[in-house]
Amino acid sequence: MSTEWNAGYVTDVNYTFGYYGELNPLRCRLPLLMIGRHAPKIENACELGFGQGLSVSIHAAAQPGVNWYGTDFNPAQASFASEMVRLAGAEAKLYDQAFAEFCNRPDLPDFDFIGLHGIWTWISDTNRGVLVDFIRRKLRPGGVLYISYNTLPGWSASAPIRHLMKRHADVMGAPGQGVIGQTDAALNFIEQFFALDPIYAKANPGAAERLKMIKGQDRQYLAHEYMNRDWNPMYFADIEDWLGDAKVGFATSAHTLDNLNEVNLTPAQAEFMRNLPDVSLRETIRDYCMNQQFRRDYWVRGVRALVGHEQLAAMREERVVLTVAREDLPAKVRGVKGEAGLIDAIYQPIYELLLDYKPHTILELETHVGGKSVTFTQLNSALSILLGLGAIQPAAPGRDVSKAKARTQALNEAIARHSLSVGDIAYFASPVTGGGIPAQRFHQLFWLGKQNGGKTPTDWAEAAWSVLRAQGQVLLKEGVALQGEDNLTELKSQAEQWGSKVLPVWTALGI
Repeated sequence: MSTEWNAGYVTDVNYTFGYYGELNPLRCRLPLLMIGRHAPKIENACELGFGQGLSVSIHAAAQPGVNWYGTDFNPAQASFASEMVRLAGAEAKLYDQAFAEFCNRPDLPDFDFIGLHGIWTWISDTNRGVLVDFIRRKLRPGGVLYISYNTLPGWSASAPIRHLMKRHADVMGAPGQGVIGQTDAALNFIEQFFALDPIYAKANPGAAERLKMIKGQDRQYLAHEYMNRDWNPMYFADIEDWLGDAKVGFATSAHTLDNLNEVNLTPAQAEFMRNLPDVSLRETIRDYCMNQQFRRDYWVRGVRALVGHEQLAAMREERVVLTVAREDLPAKVRGVKGEAGLIDAIYQPIYELLLDYKPHTILELETHVGGKSVTFTQLNSALSILLGLGAIQPAAPGRDVSKAKARTQALNEAIARHSLSVGDIAYFASPVTGGGIPAQRFHQLFWLGKQNGGKTPTDWAEAAWSVLRAQGQVLLKEGVALQGEDNLTELKSQAEQWGSKVLPVWTALGI
């Protein structure tokens, strides 16, 4: 494995094809407005370290009003992302340059949005300095920075396990073994060591359970999470110190459920936090209360508060759309402390309006639920929860939807053709949300069968089965491999469910 261009980052196994909605510039508006912070109009956006580039490909196709730039130093990943953008008929300037090279390009515009997902923890201090300098120079006043990172204290107990894994691989890894083999060997080594009952395991009783959980995780994920040279979880205050030089201030969690005290904190903890005047200390205490392992945050260059009518007016213009079937409407929300039921008197009026699966402004929702004695404060809280649960998404302006339809259709066809061979991309692009929608492999195959003229669930199932059978693949049901025509029977059942439950939602979302 070369160490000249990868800066110690794992490159001999592919990164996963994840989609991360927090990188959607359209989505960032609502969490900001909900807490009374100004949300800028976004025209130029940049994703640094985009991995396989599924997020940036979807956003470039689904948001014709945004100019996308980005880099990932792995040329195979940059090539895949560029090809997906090309197949969509979209435009994005994507490169395979190291951060130091890309961030000093003279042809880059100033940006309204910069995204860093899954990068900060796994790079050197030198590269962090490069990124902070880039944000300072290239993020416009009022612009949004999205950043995610492994967090302390949540990683405190697991950090020694990660150290042993990487140390074993460095010292004992055999030439040609590959990072997957090194990961398995390291996990087996640690398991044998834990059986000797070291005091560390006694002092950290959750360590053995953590090791068991790690052994059950996808090896590609483990390689990228644990086996890079650089791995540095941080406290919130550490991030604040780093980003201070870039003139950005913390605005809010991009994962809105993290702000929900009712299911994440005890009443006494919530009251304790409310009495803390310092935002940084409050966020640190929240991380301790939740034993937070991973933060997803929006920072803004020049955080500007909206108060009173200004906040209400901005929120009322935003549009949202329902993205789940009626049968999947959430009835509860779960946090680290437990779960809470969603009050029918508040949520049912919201569902009543949104179940037509058309985008509605928050003003329309306010007017509708106001007749059912639901206050704007209650509506705001409910929308925050539904956004966090993935039941709703912000909706793009109508003019952007019509422009994006042909591009998202082309991208979805490219993704579905990829799924003819392998099911590692599990998202489609929606022109209505400007982002990704979950789409498992069989659903993509049913959709492709419909695109190719199939009219009934039987047609869609037969099209999917012809693909699987030609590759010698069979279905698993309750852990058992199906035989012969039992595969087609199961596919017909799944196609019927897809046609009645998923397809209407996809159709409404422009897929």
